[in-house]
Amino acid sequence: ILGDKGNISLLGNRKLFFDTHALVCLLEENGFTTQQSEVIVSALVKIMNTNLDMIYKDMVTKVQQEIALQQVMSHIGGVKKDMIILEKSEFSALRSENEKIKLELQQIKKQVMDEITKVRADNKLNLNLEKSRVKELYSLNERKLLEMRTEIVELHAQQDRALTQTDRKIDTEVADLKTMLESHKLDNIKYLAGSVFTCLTVALGFYRLWI
Repeated sequence: ILGDKGNISLLGNRKLFFDTHALVCLLEENGFTTQQSEVIVSALVKIMNTNLDMIYKDMVTKVQQEIALQQVMSHIGGVKKDMIILEKSEFSALRSENEKIKLELQQIKKQVMDEITKVRADNKLNLNLEKSRVKELYSLNERKLLEMRTEIVELHAQQDRALTQTDRKIDTEVADLKTMLESHKLDNIKYLAGSVFTCLTVALGFYRLWI
């Protein structure tokens, strides 16, 4: 499970000196979401748990070592007693058997060490593969973020061009309206001037007829 900040993470009944909360925070600081960070840390914890299970499966515990040592010591004690009782020829045979057992124990020890080395190498390989996968995921997120930023910039540019075109269109229409108003103003002035001259002409005509 994921531990709190500053605490030791637990895997079953095992203690790992590994602050998963700090790793989640570190991933979040580098651009991952909380869910992605927790999934990555959970995967790392599962891998470490599996590797530890393999190591514990192949290793001998301290209790088992003590039992085996007690059995060996008991066997040696029995052999010593038998050596006192047996003839010299039988003692030589027992000594050869003891050497054979010793060689077998050395072979078993060598096999255990080879298996431990193999498990450590597999664990290191799995961790390197997980690191590579995390780096690839981080690079993919960076590329997606760059693409999104590029799209946003392009969208802003399109909006700016559209606004510029709209402003130009509005300015053109306003200029056309001003020209039209000036034209209508001149027409009205001409109409008023014609009306005034017409009224003056009619008034002069009436005036002459009256005189």
